[in-house]
Amino acid sequence: MFRSLHMKLVMILVLLVTSLMAVVGAFLMTSVTNFYIDDFYTQMNEAFSDASFYAALETEAAQEDGEQRLQSLLELYAGTLGIDSRNRNYYILDADSGAFLAGSDETAGAALEQTANILAARNGEVGSESDLAAGYMDVAVPVSGGDNHFIVYIRDDRATVSELNGELLLIILQALLVGLLVSVLLSFLLAKTMIDPIEKLTEGAERIAGGDFDEELAVESNDEIGILTTTFNDMASVLHDTLDAVENERSKLDALFLHMTDGVVAYDGVGKLMHCNPAAVALLDRAPEECVYADLFEPICPFSRVMAMRRGDYAEAELTVGERSVELYFATFSDEEAGGVLIVLHDVTERRRTEERRKEFVANVSHELRTPLTNIRSYAETIRDAEGGIPRETEDGFLDIIINEADRMTHIVQDLLTLSRLDSGRTEMVMARFAFGDAIDAVLRSIALEARRHGHTLTNDRPEHLPLIMGDRGRVEQVMLNILSNAVKYTPDGGHIRVTAGDAGDKVWMEVADDGIGIPKGDRDRIFERFYRVDKARSRESGGTGLGLSIASEIVQRHNGSLAIVDRDGPGTTVRLELPVSQAEGQEALL
Repeated sequence: MFRSLHMKLVMILVLLVTSLMAVVGAFLMTSVTNFYIDDFYTQMNEAFSDASFYAALETEAAQEDGEQRLQSLLELYAGTLGIDSRNRNYYILDADSGAFLAGSDETAGAALEQTANILAARNGEVGSESDLAAGYMDVAVPVSGGDNHFIVYIRDDRATVSELNGELLLIILQALLVGLLVSVLLSFLLAKTMIDPIEKLTEGAERIAGGDFDEELAVESNDEIGILTTTFNDMASVLHDTLDAVENERSKLDALFLHMTDGVVAYDGVGKLMHCNPAAVALLDRAPEECVYADLFEPICPFSRVMAMRRGDYAEAELTVGERSVELYFATFSDEEAGGVLIVLHDVTERRRTEERRKEFVANVSHELRTPLTNIRSYAETIRDAEGGIPRETEDGFLDIIINEADRMTHIVQDLLTLSRLDSGRTEMVMARFAFGDAIDAVLRSIALEARRHGHTLTNDRPEHLPLIMGDRGRVEQVMLNILSNAVKYTPDGGHIRVTAGDAGDKVWMEVADDGIGIPKGDRDRIFERFYRVDKARSRESGGTGLGLSIASEIVQRHNGSLAIVDRDGPGTTVRLELPVSQAEGQEALL
């Protein structure tokens, strides 16, 4: 309850009023007491300092009945001495023994104690010392007359002072009560003018803490509270903008982590998993809760080693998951105790395969070029080193072989150049509409002579009308010729080659089926790779370079079509070519 600012204000005001009244009361009561004491001794001093009065006392004391005469004289001067026989009385004492002889209050006189002032008077001195601790005020004056020695003793019991102090205390208590009531009323007034704005600020802070930035606090004054309210509104606005910016950045990071192809795994300072994006789950081939650092990465890069790294340092490693090759990059994401380890996973499987293909490609190119070069060199050296000469027919045969090998090298280089241009996009496609059926007929006419030379039966089974398509007719016919040439080359003499075509929706297709040696299923996925041959010896015998189907596949892809081996029963091979009738807008310019 006392933690409330309102209650604190009440308590402060109550304590303030109480303390003030206590100080004022103590000061007043002390002042009243001191005033009466000072007034008593001043009055006594003036009275006994009067020479006529003191001479009269001595004269009366010298009489034979001195104590009665002194009593009569003191009764006459009762007003001057302030004797009221109730609070202030006079007593006549024997100077030698201090015994009571006469006085205004005989009962009290008989019980008088020997005070310090009485003792002083018995020694012949005026006793007028004030004792604040005593409950009375007194003066003892020695009076001598002849052989008689007396003490005139005036004593006031401070009853008037006590009564006045009691009245003052009552007044102070009443004032204190009024002050307390006033303090409570003032606390409510302060609560209205001071605490209410603070409570509104508190409510506003609670709303902001709950994420509600819609309501702005009203500025009701120009004082410090008003300035604080204005500053609070400005702070809330800046905080809102900052939180929006942070939320946007967090959303971007979440989207980035969610959709990025690289995997990201984060662990806290004790190795507990904090984050694992979908790419990391796919690359590691396990659920997020199974991505335990100790099981996956500890043998590769110890956790303590990564945590000991400085900011900016990182460690590299590689992990094999099934058929995937994954590069790992380890780094710390904070220098604080609350930091941890961040691991980025990059799938390099395709890069590794590409490197292997590149190495294989270079080896194939070297091999393909080395064979004709070796033959050319061998036959050329034979012609040069023949001392007695060689027959003209033999020499012409050697030269024919040299020319054929040179032509083969030329074909290889031309095919490589074509692939290079296709890869780099520098090969221009002359796009125009042409009749797909006419292109098939043209290719069949050009291959007919070669087919007859091998004794093949070449049939054409296609509809009379096929739609016009958009494409580079020369390149499309190159693809068709390549397919038919392979069918002629790899079909034993006297075989059958059947060409069919048609259209389906927005596509046209052509299939070339033969009853030749066929392609094993294990080789069909790689038949379109560069330099790949099912039967390398026979391919070289037939003059093939192993690049024809690769070039054909690239051309078809540039036309947004497909080229594939069709699964079928029985011997032989069926190759299917599919092309779209029209290209997407802008595709012509791209090609």
